[in-house]
Amino acid sequence: MTDEDSETPVSELQGGEENELPVIQLCGLVEELSYGNSALKTETEMFEKYYNKLEPGDQRHPRLSEIKISGAEFAQLRGRRRSKSRIGMDRVIGLSCDQKCELVQKELEDMKDEIRHMRANAERDLQHHEAIVEEAEIRWAEVQKAVHEFKKDILKTVSKKKGSILATQKVMKYIEDMNRRRDNMKDKLRLKNVSLKVQRKKMLLQLRQKEEVGEALHEVDFQQLKIENAQFLETIEAKNQELIQLKLASGNTLQVLNTYKDRAKAEAVNQKLRKQLAEFRAPQVIMYVREKVLNGDLEKTIKMWERKVEIAEMSLKGYRKAWNKMKTTNEQLQAICPPEK
Repeated sequence: MTDEDSETPVSELQGGEENELPVIQLCGLVEELSYGNSALKTETEMFEKYYNKLEPGDQRHPRLSEIKISGAEFAQLRGRRRSKSRIGMDRVIGLSCDQKCELVQKELEDMKDEIRHMRANAERDLQHHEAIVEEAEIRWAEVQKAVHEFKKDILKTVSKKKGSILATQKVMKYIEDMNRRRDNMKDKLRLKNVSLKVQRKKMLLQLRQKEEVGEALHEVDFQQLKIENAQFLETIEAKNQELIQLKLASGNTLQVLNTYKDRAKAEAVNQKLRKQLAEFRAPQVIMYVREKVLNGDLEKTIKMWERKVEIAEMSLKGYRKAWNKMKTTNEQLQAICPPEK
């Protein structure tokens, strides 16, 4: 930014005042100047921020936004600056576009670093608060559990046996058990804390060794890792497709194998039946006639015994009926003529 750039809006404003421009044009000119001033203000603040980073803390000049002067002093200062700029215009040296671009690029990188640090700090604070909330929830659950156990084991006994020694002993035993549990938990947490400290020391030592050897990852390493990761993902995708094809081929092969197994089983059964058929010999005619006659005799015997069983069942029914009749008659006679004692 040069003094010539800052004098251009002022000269235009003076020319507008001399020519007495209309109100609409004056409003447009004021809006344009306000937009330009805001852009220049932003640029100036960025340049001052970069300049303050380069200078030591005790030698920094006050920022333009922090300087408060009156309107008359500002007009007098502007007049002096205008006269000095007109006299020494040749001595003013401004920043080139490349320099401004480089400066803005550095400021942008610094801003990104600040945002990254702020994000890391915010994530660390968030994890810390989440851990606090989780610890509070666990503690609240333990308190609720302890209250429930106290009500269940102690209060019921105390309410039933007020003033008894047993109730007092139960309360004291409960307090001793709780203290013992807390001591055990304290020892466990102490051991865990010691192990975590040892693990932290090991990790810090490994990190220091990596930094000394020069194995710290840089942006180039991250880019290389991204490329390798993409290549590995492509390889994994190709292997997955190949695995799917192999699974399909395996399914088809298994189906064909089952078909061949069924065919082999059917062939074995067929061979067994053929062997039985080949070894089969028809019996002689005399034996066949003899077996036929014997079968007929057995069928006649079965029919005869079935007829005998039917006759026996009918006789049994008749005997049972006569017996019931005799039993009823005897009961009636006993009811009419009871036996003499």
